[in-house]
Amino acid sequence: MTSTASSRPDQHTPPSVDAAQLERVLFEIKRVIVGQDRLVERMLVGLLARGHVLLEGVPGVAKTLAVETLATVVGGKFARLQFTPDLVPSDIIGTRVYKAGQDAFETELGPVFANFVLTDEVNRAPAKVQSALLEVMAERQVSIGGVTHKLPDPFLVLATQNPIESEGVYPLPEAQRDRFLMKVLVDYPNPEEEREIIYRMGATPPRPETVLAEGDLRRLQRTASEVFVHHALVDYVVRLVVATRAPREHGLDDVAGWVTYGASPRASLGLIAASRALALIRGRDYVLPQDVLDITADVLRHRLVLSYDALADGVPADHVVRRIVESVPLPQVTPRQRAGGYGPAGPGGPMVPSYPAPGGYPQQGPGGYQPSGPGQPMGQPMQGQPMPMGGPATGQQPNGQPPQNAQQAQNAQQAQNAQQAQNAQQAQNGQQLPGQGQQPGQANGASPYGRGPQGA
Repeated sequence: MTSTASSRPDQHTPPSVDAAQLERVLFEIKRVIVGQDRLVERMLVGLLARGHVLLEGVPGVAKTLAVETLATVVGGKFARLQFTPDLVPSDIIGTRVYKAGQDAFETELGPVFANFVLTDEVNRAPAKVQSALLEVMAERQVSIGGVTHKLPDPFLVLATQNPIESEGVYPLPEAQRDRFLMKVLVDYPNPEEEREIIYRMGATPPRPETVLAEGDLRRLQRTASEVFVHHALVDYVVRLVVATRAPREHGLDDVAGWVTYGASPRASLGLIAASRALALIRGRDYVLPQDVLDITADVLRHRLVLSYDALADGVPADHVVRRIVESVPLPQVTPRQRAGGYGPAGPGGPMVPSYPAPGGYPQQGPGGYQPSGPGQPMGQPMQGQPMPMGGPATGQQPNGQPPQNAQQAQNAQQAQNAQQAQNAQQAQNGQQLPGQGQQPGQANGASPYGRGPQGA
């Protein structure tokens, strides 16, 4: 496996520190939100990946409460926009107001200038209001009167919508849906969670506290962007997205009739960014194939434009994504440690040789001894790379570790000297040493390159 690192390992914050901070954030959110573990995890993924999140669920499943709690726990300025049919773009981004006393126009910035923007019931606003969010979500800036105003950093849009409403709602444009990193489906809590909701929220609801200092969020976002992704996983993500555009090339003739337009390259970028953030939340600085699988449906389901046949047959987007995932083979990627003991390195530099995880060696020929990795008993025989011919190097123990004291080194040196003297005596007597004069697996007189006997 090849990996790269963006900086020296000692310049990275240990994952244990990042994991501890994220655990505090999760704990504080879970003090308020009962259940909905997937919702909370996906909101943190969007936060770390700098991607906007669309939450879809029936009324009363804590969508708005979860967003407000996240904004309070992480810190930063929070703004809420209640979308209604009579909303206009200037209510969101701002406008220029004429000041009679000054005989000039003054720009008044809208509520979108905040770190966390909750657009509640986003599908209740007409198309002209939805289009006002395109520049906000993609470029993170607003143009008013020919002047561009940058939005604060970090900036995150968390939108909610109700899937069962049919009166007074407008479908989101495809261009706006594509700007959301994920679409998360929020379900009902189970009976045990609903019982806990009654006990916890019935009297005095708990209030969250801010647990991240200023700059911690930007550092965590920077750390998430440096999480290592193997090139095989990058190729897998590309194949997944391409399969949504050309299903027939992957043997998906049925899916080809369901999809009118597939996912854009923005989906490939989103899959990598979301997988990196999910790996960091789970305490790793390298992405596993399971991370990509867990996040694929959330990143792709809202980007597919289904055909009329799919809509008429009631084929959901999740079923299309599931068929595509089943058709694209998953790569086998084994995690490896990097220098510093944190796991694989991030992008930017060469991989430092080290032991894979226990059992991580591929099977190569007959059983032998492989070097002892973390948690592996020393010198335990197992399938893997055989020990080099001639035994361990001088002054080393069979497990590849240095001797514990000088006496062991002296004994090893004496043993080697005795073996060399014995070999020299056998050579002087005309005896051929074992393995001398032929390559491993080479027959007597056979060429090592398979061209017949040597000298022919």
